[in-house]
Amino acid sequence: MKSAESEQDTTIVQEADDVYRIAISGSYGGMNLGDEAILEAITMQLRATLRVEITVFTRDPGDTRARHGIDRAVAIRDMSREEARAEIERLDLLILGGGGILYDRDAEIYLREVVLANEMGIPVMVYAISAGPLTVPSVREQVLSALDGVALVTVRDRQGQRLLEEVGLHREILVTADPALLLEAEPLPEDALRNEGLDPDKRLIGLSVREPGPAAPDIDVAHYHALLANAADFMIDRLDADIVFVPMERRKMDLQHSHAVIAAMQGAERATVLKGEYTVRQLIALIGHFQFAVGMRLHFLIFAALAHVPFVALPYASKVTGLIEDLEMEMPPISDVNTGRLIATIDRSWDHRDEIRAGIERLLPGLQMRARETHTHLTELLTRNRAATRPHS
Repeated sequence: MKSAESEQDTTIVQEADDVYRIAISGSYGGMNLGDEAILEAITMQLRATLRVEITVFTRDPGDTRARHGIDRAVAIRDMSREEARAEIERLDLLILGGGGILYDRDAEIYLREVVLANEMGIPVMVYAISAGPLTVPSVREQVLSALDGVALVTVRDRQGQRLLEEVGLHREILVTADPALLLEAEPLPEDALRNEGLDPDKRLIGLSVREPGPAAPDIDVAHYHALLANAADFMIDRLDADIVFVPMERRKMDLQHSHAVIAAMQGAERATVLKGEYTVRQLIALIGHFQFAVGMRLHFLIFAALAHVPFVALPYASKVTGLIEDLEMEMPPISDVNTGRLIATIDRSWDHRDEIRAGIERLLPGLQMRARETHTHLTELLTRNRAATRPHS
């Protein structure tokens, strides 16, 4: 059986001297392991099928070069408009995405390079993004104006498609899936679990939090801290489990919020926060040692699905809701969940964990097929553009 990585049918023919110069613009630079998973999957597919020079527009060029081994890493948001124009002018394609980058506070930041590319006639592909919240009229207008001029728009969930249509984007918007769904686990460092203080012979349950912020402005911290603390205590008592908090944003607030939830627990001695630094593939392998998971962050849930670990989600945004719908799970938004309801859902899901795992195993290949379609659309776009710019013999 072919793996998600090896199953590639999008190789295109290039002349011997052809090298596509492609830049990827998103929320990169080592801040969030979910975003780094997206970038790893995009670059993996580009390298598998094309001769390509990859530039990443990133907050931290050093981290991006070390983490992904790409050709060029550029802190373009520290550049002037003219400096940014010079970076874009050399490209065959600008990729915007993936991830949830079009929301009220930061959309303008990510759209600057799109606008410049549109002005210079450089093709832009919007790559499996999410959108929202988009409530500010001026930001909605900027999104509409910028995306109306790009070559191709793909989103990773139907909620993003509906929101962009609502903003007024009257063009084809293709629904694919998150590219991180194509990653596979790699072996953990020796004794990684022991070094974390985890006993692999005990029942381990993973738990993921996130901080409130511009992409999740409606999160009530006190509400969700209490929810997760009570849920963790229930799993300790009911399931005799150790709770493992998995911070996806170590440089920001995930660590603090994990410790805040532990501080509110009665069984705090049975909880730990991962301390080690892991690649995204190693983290998938580590999550594979869990018997169950409860989480807020999208890519924690994606990693659990890739490891075939049954989980309960606390959807704080449409991108999480989209994954839950694709996997045919049910869970109301976090704002509508009280302690009793969450505990009842965990209890029921634990009892039916084999069915949940079977559902993930049944539906995941379809999601991965959708994720591969994004790259197929990219190669088709490059082929059309190269054919259009070459003189006819």
